[in-house]
Amino acid sequence: MSGKKTKTSVTGPAPSTKAVYLLLLAAYTVLLFVLFKNQAFHTDYLTYGSDVDAYILEMQGIDSGFDFPYPVYFMLGKFIALFTDVRMGAALSATILNSLSPAVLSYFMLKALADLVPSRDKNRAAYEAFILLITYSVFFVSMLYPPEGIYLPGIYLKNLGVYSPNPYYNQTYLAARGFAIAAFFLFAHILTYYEERADKKEYIAFSVFLLLATLTKPSFTLVLISAAAVHMFVRLILSKGKKIRAFLLLLSTAVPTFITLLIQFGGVFGSSSHAGEGGGIGIGLGDAWGVYTDNIVLAVMLANAFPGLVLLLNLKSLKDHGVFSFAWEFMMAGFLEFLLLYEKGDRFVHNNFAWGYMYGIFFVFIAGLMILIENTMKKKQPAPLLVLQWAVYVWHLGCGIAFFALLYTGGYFYV
Repeated sequence: MSGKKTKTSVTGPAPSTKAVYLLLLAAYTVLLFVLFKNQAFHTDYLTYGSDVDAYILEMQGIDSGFDFPYPVYFMLGKFIALFTDVRMGAALSATILNSLSPAVLSYFMLKALADLVPSRDKNRAAYEAFILLITYSVFFVSMLYPPEGIYLPGIYLKNLGVYSPNPYYNQTYLAARGFAIAAFFLFAHILTYYEERADKKEYIAFSVFLLLATLTKPSFTLVLISAAAVHMFVRLILSKGKKIRAFLLLLSTAVPTFITLLIQFGGVFGSSSHAGEGGGIGIGLGDAWGVYTDNIVLAVMLANAFPGLVLLLNLKSLKDHGVFSFAWEFMMAGFLEFLLLYEKGDRFVHNNFAWGYMYGIFFVFIAGLMILIENTMKKKQPAPLLVLQWAVYVWHLGCGIAFFALLYTGGYFYV
């Protein structure tokens, strides 16, 4: 949890934890396969509406009117389609890649919180099962929204304009998230030691996962690079240039990704792209965000009530928690990019910079949960404050389950 190395008495998860891990992963995979299958085979756009129709055209080599220079999801879908039809290929590709997210996050959550309970504690298995359940719950949280018939000033839609960290209508975001989670946790850990030493295996692993995330959907990468650049440059300045070698060594891990991003941007905004001459990136305060809401401040509060509350109540210990502090640096980068940047031309209304912001929401939720679990287990805060934070989290979860149920039963995400 902290930026410093701590000794732990833990030798590994309890034996029963593996069974819980596999059971939850299997249940989640089946649940989401049904949703992705229905989205792929839907009969009209308003029933099980998602972005999959354009992806299916891309897999068939038909011009969809969009550019997708990130091939992982599409290549896997086309491979599966060799043994079945293309719609099932799209559904299975989304299912497989999406299920990497809880699998990877469960690993990092158990590892990060392992020292809270001694390995010989008789309640260790129950504790780890609780961690896994909480981990899976974060994949069902959403933005807060009022009951039907109640309207908030400047908020016209529950989802668009406010945004959920779990957009189960965009398969490429979901496909990239497992790689993004691995890259995020690896980088947050590397930041705790890179100025003193270099771990070759972790550097290579981070480089590979960052590249895979970029090749699946680059939204995460744009935000991570921005947040990392600011963080590392500040530390380089504070060291008065003495840590330049460490800076350059860590920077080199992103070289394959930098090259990939250049190719991708050429594919999206180049002369032969669908963006055409009117394409490109513009700068404007809330211009694209304002398409869906006239109250950006309230939209941010509705999306981030839980992590914002945890941040407010843990400001003093922020510097001691590497993942938590970097998650908020990442969030600020994603927020500012979405607030200030937009795509010109026909892509303006797509709000594509929102995907990076949604990643930010997702990671501050995870980091907030990690802090709250630790504070609860170690009784670091008064009971009323812990209850308040858990209550707000449950509020997000309740709204998220209702939103997921809407999508799961064929509802449209444009709500």
